Amino acid sequence: MIDLLKKVNETSKYIFKKTGKNPKIGLILGSGLGGLADQITKGISIDYKDIPNFPTSTVEGHASKLVLGRLEGKEVIAMKGRFHYYEGYTMQQVTFPVRVMQKLGVELIIVTNACGGLNPHLHAGALMIINDHINFTGKNPLIGKNEKSLGPRFPDMSNAYDSSLVQLAHKVGENLGVQTFEGVYLSISGPNYLAKAELTMVRRLGADTIGMSTVPEVIVASHAGIKVIGISCVTDMAIPDQLHSISHEQVMEMASQTKPKFIKLVKGILNEVQL
Repeated sequence: MIDLLKKVNETSKYIFKKTGKNPKIGLILGSGLGGLADQITKGISIDYKDIPNFPTSTVEGHASKLVLGRLEGKEVIAMKGRFHYYEGYTMQQVTFPVRVMQKLGVELIIVTNACGGLNPHLHAGALMIINDHINFTGKNPLIGKNEKSLGPRFPDMSNAYDSSLVQLAHKVGENLGVQTFEGVYLSISGPNYLAKAELTMVRRLGADTIGMSTVPEVIVASHAGIKVIGISCVTDMAIPDQLHSISHEQVMEMASQTKPKFIKLVKGILNEVQL
């Protein structure tokens, strides 16, 4: 834990020295959704490989760049590409950027993902506001000695996705003419897509969408006292009796098609949110 604190301090100092910015809002952009970072003005972009202690993204659709600047009048820090447990990183490495955001002064994180839809009321291209999650990765990023300066030993996850912000996201969507849904996101370790019997199981557990990210970052954000808005972009339907073979390329294509309304929604939320 001492090593983690040392790395967080080193990385945050590097980013601040490079940019001179203390953003209040963090953006974690999922597969195919990194285009939002291109709309940041007065932005300073840093390659992950140049940031001390940062991993790099190894998955197509994740550009491995950190962008700091202004979006809708707010100072933001955007991850144009995230890290996944299935890439071989530890949960501490996967969630390390959230710790850095915490140190830089971030108070709200908008976390996004491309995912499979389990609820038949959803459809490919739907945007679902996450109201809760199920951690099915088999791991927890908080395991190990707890550092009180980062958060409590036993953090409460009952309002990990701030309920008032969930309602704000719906209101913004309605005002902009962007349809939004709401539900539970379930995270698996990946990298394989689930078998039909497994999909039946997780749907019975109460999951509306399924993916390979997000939950570890949200657990750490909650531990850090950072508010969270979660948005899932449904790229394919994973209903067992209607299941078709799916590839990462197809996921990327649907995310790209959904990107305009996704960007519109996130920018609308940023315009309305008060910190």
